Amino acid sequence: MELNADFSERVLVHSDEVAWQASPMPGVDRRMLDRIGGEVARATTIVRYAPDSQFSAHTHSGGEEFIVLDGVFQDEHGDYPAGTYVRNPPTTSHTPGSEQGCTIFVKLWQFDMDDRNQFRKDMADELGDAQDGVAVAELHSDPRETVRYAHLDAGAHWHVSDAGGIELLMIDGTMIQGGEELRKGSWLRLPEGGPLKVEAGPEGAKVWMKTGHLPFAKPPAA
Repeated sequence: MELNADFSERVLVHSDEVAWQASPMPGVDRRMLDRIGGEVARATTIVRYAPDSQFSAHTHSGGEEFIVLDGVFQDEHGDYPAGTYVRNPPTTSHTPGSEQGCTIFVKLWQFDMDDRNQFRKDMADELGDAQDGVAVAELHSDPRETVRYAHLDAGAHWHVSDAGGIELLMIDGTMIQGGEELRKGSWLRLPEGGPLKVEAGPEGAKVWMKTGHLPFAKPPAA
């Protein structure tokens, strides 16, 4: 399966307009944003766990990172409330689920295969002081990518020109990019060489962003 697999193109998806699709596990549904591969795939997805649902135990052969968007995600390592960012690198394993239900934004098979840096962070706790109405947290950085979280005040302008492509998910609020409005749940991917210039809407914006990673996009290892 290939979905939004041409990384030389700009892609904007309003995830609330994408139909939920059942996963192989009862009570776990997903909205696919980009994908290369079958059930094992390099994938970017929004996943919804119904209350008392659980995914089977598995090892992350290609790594997994996710943001908890609402509810509380759980596994044998602990509880992860909304606003938590988690990196589970290759070779890690868990049995995910949620007693109360939750929604997460998850990226699979997008790690350096030698990465072993596993952690969880409360994204808001990592924010620095605002400059010109923009407060930014650097959640992770390595030679392949940089991951950030940002709060923009109403009307604030933000310009990012990192090499290697830019990808973002709107956590809350609104922004204008390229004459189009991004709202809660909007996912934007800009190709390498495409800078990001945005203006926050009247309620401000909360944004997760990854840069530098698109040249490394490829299908999962056999």
